[in-house]
Amino acid sequence: MGKSLGVFITSNHHLDKIIRLCKAAKKKGVETTLFFTHLGTLLTQDPRFGELEGLGKLAICNVGFESHGLKPPVPGVGEKDYATQARNGEMIEDCDRYVVF
Repeated sequence: MGKSLGVFITSNHHLDKIIRLCKAAKKKGVETTLFFTHLGTLLTQDPRFGELEGLGKLAICNVGFESHGLKPPVPGVGEKDYATQARNGEMIEDCDRYVVF
């Protein structure tokens, strides 16, 4: 079984740190899953957000996303990746380690 990291993003800050963390994890062979919620959904509008594509599995809380008046598409986020908080629960259950921003 490989190593895995869950990243829960509820803040609209620290995108640079999130990108660096995901790049380092990929370099070490760690499978990364990211879930953006609340203010974290605003990071999808940052031009650097696209750098996360291919660094991990991306998912967005659709309630938080829509509450900020945001609309798809988002780079690296598929139609089925606009999800509920249940996706966060799955990430907690499935990942070896979990970090919150």
